[in-house]
Amino acid sequence: MAYLDEQQRQKLLNELKDMNFNQARRRLRRLDPRGRLAFFRNAQEVGRFMTRFDLESLGTRVTLVEGHRDAAKDGKLKSEFELVEVIVEPTPDNRL
Repeated sequence: MAYLDEQQRQKLLNELKDMNFNQARRRLRRLDPRGRLAFFRNAQEVGRFMTRFDLESLGTRVTLVEGHRDAAKDGKLKSEFELVEVIVEPTPDNRL
């Protein structure tokens, strides 16, 4: 499978930003059978959690950034995550 060029990465970004987290995750898992989950909900900043997928066959790295807030429901504290940003970048191997 060939590496994605800049236009294809931009198209993927536009496609993913309209999805929720689970839809985007499923799309990325189906896109590249050799792809792997680099990290899941890693806290790089306060209130922002990052999940990264390395799509090795496509020469692309996709980071899904989620916002977090706590909400009280029925006397219990529930965490709610919302996809706020998608970052699509080439891997160092991809020079396209």
